Amino acid sequence: MATVTFDKATRIYPGSTKPAVDGLDIEIADGEFLVLVGPSGCGKSTSLRMLAGLEDVNGGAIRIGDRDVTHLPPKDRDIAMVFQNYALYPHMTVADNMGFALKIAGVNKAEIRQKVEEAAKILDLTEYLDRKPKALSGGQRQRVAMGRAIVREPQVFLMDEPLSNLDAKLRVSTRTQIASLQRRLGITTVYVTHDQVEALTMGDRVAVLKDGLLQQVDTPRNMYDKPANLFVAGFIGSPAMNLVEVPVADGGVKFGNSVVPVQRDALSATSDKTVTVGVRPEHFDVTTDSDTGLGVVVNVVEELGSDAFVYGTAQVGGEAKDLVVRVGGRDVPEKGSTLHVVPRAGETHVFSISTGERLSD
Repeated sequence: MATVTFDKATRIYPGSTKPAVDGLDIEIADGEFLVLVGPSGCGKSTSLRMLAGLEDVNGGAIRIGDRDVTHLPPKDRDIAMVFQNYALYPHMTVADNMGFALKIAGVNKAEIRQKVEEAAKILDLTEYLDRKPKALSGGQRQRVAMGRAIVREPQVFLMDEPLSNLDAKLRVSTRTQIASLQRRLGITTVYVTHDQVEALTMGDRVAVLKDGLLQQVDTPRNMYDKPANLFVAGFIGSPAMNLVEVPVADGGVKFGNSVVPVQRDALSATSDKTVTVGVRPEHFDVTTDSDTGLGVVVNVVEELGSDAFVYGTAQVGGEAKDLVVRVGGRDVPEKGSTLHVVPRAGETHVFSISTGERLSD
């Protein structure tokens, strides 16, 4: 097993002046499951491919354990990669696919068979070892690709959107399998996804990228509770955090008809007359007092059984703003009705309008 270090690693594609990955600085602990997440084109897959040796590193360094692997070919890095499209050989059986890398490395047949059977048992693939990939479902093929990585016993697993070809239900069950498998094997894993729910549910830590720049790296809980800037606040969480520009008032911020108290330090840290306040859908309290609450006209209600999400419009600072409010599944408002809500004190996030950085603790 090994640590992985991105030391100001930079990748600039030929013909481009803007780095695809710009000075990436992350230390990944031995046995850690780190998820790289961000929108399309943010540099997450490029970062993974730099670690794999499939992309050149134009600046900085990458280390696996104590070894500088920045300019080593992929075969000398002791990594195993699981791709989005499985990358299985269609003419080979499952057993031959899983053991192919060991065969190329000159490992004897008996040892290959033993390792393949051990991996198949872990992945529930024992009965499929003599089948060809075309006779398997998408989820089974993905497990074969995982098995091929496991039998190599690498220092680092690299996974590039391995679940995006699966249907929604299978994706949920497979991500649980991958996370528990990684805990059992204890192999350092770097996992790329564009799905922030996947990132929050699987990773020990999550790294959010945007335009090649690292925005924040933290545990899923800290990232949800204390996003470092407006981008992370809007990206992490489903449905997304409500972000509204509001004027600074004495002791807090003016939200509709009420003043919501926020930390004094947050407001003294900026000279802006207005700030962006973030409120998660579950941190609005519904009130019957129309004088203090913010009136939200209900447009759509998404009922999920145990609770419901109200998508509505509110007048904030003379402008119509779209808001999402979570309510109990038993008291769902009618479409077209007005719901009065107040942000819960202590659960608001304050960001600078000029820099986008977090102001509140």
